[in-house]
Amino acid sequence: MAKVVNIDKCFEKFNDTYSPKIIGELNGQYVMVVKLEGDKCPWHTHKNEDEMFYVLEGILDIYENKKKITANAGEFYIVYQGKEHRVVPRGHVKLLLFEPAGISHTGSVKSEITKSRFDRLDV
Repeated sequence: MAKVVNIDKCFEKFNDTYSPKIIGELNGQYVMVVKLEGDKCPWHTHKNEDEMFYVLEGILDIYENKKKITANAGEFYIVYQGKEHRVVPRGHVKLLLFEPAGISHTGSVKSEITKSRFDRLDV
């Protein structure tokens, strides 16, 4: 059923970091929100999926191979499939993600933040 989703209220429903929450789906894609804090994301690659990081709050550094991209609140960046990358928030960061359903958010790399499935928020 179609409905309006208030993203700020979604963020009020959880406190954990590096644990994307599904808030919607369309065309085989998840719409997810996630909070990041601390340097926990491993270098990884997505063989078949692109990832879009839309920064809602804070500053996010995205490392791809030998370059660093900085995305500020109101900006997004797409990491294309096959690109080795990692993300490092500067302080507390809130993101909106658009990713294919079934994506492993740390690729084939297993780390402390790897989730086997994503929680769905009641929106």
